[in-house]
Amino acid sequence: MTRKNYFYDRLSFLVKKSGKSMNCVEHELNYPRNALSNYKNSTMPSAIRLLEISRYFGVSPEYMLGLDENTRPEKRQVSFSTLSFDQKIEMYENAVRWMMTEATSKNVSQK
Repeated sequence: MTRKNYFYDRLSFLVKKSGKSMNCVEHELNYPRNALSNYKNSTMPSAIRLLEISRYFGVSPEYMLGLDENTRPEKRQVSFSTLSFDQKIEMYENAVRWMMTEATSKNVSQK
């Protein structure tokens, strides 16, 4: 019976969600090439590496190991450095739209 590799599944999901490649994430974490891809073979990271990867993506180690379904509800804040350029632009555009909507609604309510 094959055991599900929650760590690699969640790692792959978070890498894809970040808009980066595994190699890019490895580079940013100062890991050797293919260090993250090697976890596909059901090997587990060391405790230090588990914490580094969890912090990088802003999730709990428990989430990475499949022990918790919530990434970390009390701290859902995304680290800006983990976003791709396109995601940063999208965040900026959303913030501008929100600010314009807020400013417009406040001006209307003050009249």
